[in-house]
Amino acid sequence: MTDKIAEAWVGGLKWNPALTIPVFERLLAADDQDDLPHWLTSRPLDREMTAAVVASPLIKHRLSLIDHARVDVDALAGLARDPSPRIRFQYAITAGDFGRRVPDGVPEVLAGDSKAGVRAMALQWDLPLHVRARLAEDEDARVRGTALTPELWTHLSATVREALLADPAPQVQEAVAAILSDGAEVLPEPKPPLSTPEERVSSGDRSVRWDAALDPDVPTTLALRLAEDPDPAVVLALSMREDLTEEQRSAIAYVVPHGYHMPPTWIVEHGHEPAVARRAAASGHVLLRRSIAMQRDLPADVVDLLARDEDFFVKLTLCQSCAQAPHELVVEMYAYWHGLTWSFLRSHPNFAMPGLARYADHPNPRLRHAALDDPDAGPDLVMKLIDDPAVGCWALRDPRLPAGELLRRLTVPGSAWYAAANPALPPATMHRLLDLAGVGPAPVR
Repeated sequence: MTDKIAEAWVGGLKWNPALTIPVFERLLAADDQDDLPHWLTSRPLDREMTAAVVASPLIKHRLSLIDHARVDVDALAGLARDPSPRIRFQYAITAGDFGRRVPDGVPEVLAGDSKAGVRAMALQWDLPLHVRARLAEDEDARVRGTALTPELWTHLSATVREALLADPAPQVQEAVAAILSDGAEVLPEPKPPLSTPEERVSSGDRSVRWDAALDPDVPTTLALRLAEDPDPAVVLALSMREDLTEEQRSAIAYVVPHGYHMPPTWIVEHGHEPAVARRAAASGHVLLRRSIAMQRDLPADVVDLLARDEDFFVKLTLCQSCAQAPHELVVEMYAYWHGLTWSFLRSHPNFAMPGLARYADHPNPRLRHAALDDPDAGPDLVMKLIDDPAVGCWALRDPRLPAGELLRRLTVPGSAWYAAANPALPPATMHRLLDLAGVGPAPVR
């Protein structure tokens, strides 16, 4: 065994999706890189793994969890009591990032932190009024000012309100002034009357005309005047109004711009309704068809119509967004589209299906890779592709690889890393590889 082989085993094991906690903890203890460990920031971490990283003595390990979207949020909550103020502060900022749930009690723990910066950051999360009221009397002016809200002000005692009114700190003075200004019984300045639809349509301001073109409250006949607008964006906005007939829409000389477009509000809000979906899918306006293709779920007849659309991006959007996009179309887009997110199409629920093995000899390497997603294929397919220069690395990580071949490949330079990442590798073998690589046992906690 060479040092390079041993290094490959350790590197491959870090990405093995079937790591047991004892193996994971050994890898964690042996990780002596100076920067944030890429393997920890990129692979999903279950509850036990997250807890192990939270308990790591290395601050770089714990920092790796802060911006990790695929961790267990309840185990992650241990960072609220981390010994490092830096970790607690960063966690207070990002606890709910990536749509992560903030576990019950975490904001209160952060609000009671010994560091003012952490307490201030905790105020962005939902806090009971009694906790917020406590922070309104905090020793730190920044915390006191951040804690104040109009709702809290009405719940504070007269003594506390008087103290805040007399507080000399600029942060507190500004917060109190804003609250009192919002609640002052002063007649507002009279507002100019809203422009009439006619004034909006004929405005010299393009943004006003653009808004009028989109506004369903502007009568159709009046909005159609904007078909001759000198600004292409206004004309395009008009062409996507819900109230137009297809005849009216086709008479508008709109220009479809390159790149991504925002779907119109009526499709965003009602595209899940079958009647709206069918109308948009049958429209002659390509942006309406692209917009409805963004829906997660669509009726079968709408999916069929969009899958046969003459516009490439209607079909691509359908594959990227709609769970019912047909298998053959998803595979086609995966095979031949060259956009940045082409590889994510393999995660579509209709991608991995029986029959993909027929692509094992295809000249397109993407389709040879797709052959490995055939759930009915066996070890013969994996062995056929194991030395393929384009997809052999994936075949080496396939759990259908025969056990004897998997063990043999652990000793082959160029294959050892991928073999170590194979989830079929038994835990005892993982430990043996770490032993041979000189990786010590995990510390006893």
